[in-house]
Amino acid sequence: MVIRTSTMQAINISITMAKRSAESLPALRVLLAAGFGRSFWLFFLFAVVSGLVCYFLKGRAAFEFALLRDLNLLVSTIPRIIAAVSIAGLIWAILPTEKLTQYIGRDHGIKSLMVTMVVSILTPGGPSAAYPLLAVLGAAGADRGVLVTYITGWSLLGVQRILVWDIPFMGTEFSITRFLVCLPLPIIAGLIARKVPIRLSINEPANREAGN
Repeated sequence: MVIRTSTMQAINISITMAKRSAESLPALRVLLAAGFGRSFWLFFLFAVVSGLVCYFLKGRAAFEFALLRDLNLLVSTIPRIIAAVSIAGLIWAILPTEKLTQYIGRDHGIKSLMVTMVVSILTPGGPSAAYPLLAVLGAAGADRGVLVTYITGWSLLGVQRILVWDIPFMGTEFSITRFLVCLPLPIIAGLIARKVPIRLSINEPANREAGN
């Protein structure tokens, strides 16, 4: 009897684990599709073609030397990418995003642009993270100066971009110099955007779906 009960418990546990695995498969497929999408394979194909060109033009020694340097760069970069993504994600999670929307109106003047620039610097991820927030800011009533400041700051000053790309490839001195030189540019872009005599029009989600 005890053996039968233990067997039934083991079967129930196996069934539960199988169900959980089945439920996690769609999310895993989405994750793999995002990580190994068309752009990944285009870059992979370009890398293979570049490797073949290097091999036939420069010889086997040059090809192996370049490959070893690439592998060393990859090994040294992966831990920094993991750390940068984790740091940026944690910072973004603790930001009071709902309260930030109170400071993005034109009435707050340059202060709203400065707050927006700080938010843009701390925004983690790529365009899939930045542009949805940009749409949220626009729907919340942000003027075009704020929107231009945000996307400019994210493009030029994003902390994740600095940690993952600037410092590993160009060094700390270059990264600090570039950051300081570009620091006033989002504010300047936002101020110019507020002076441009055009009417701001933002696509609604329904319109974007219809366009797709």
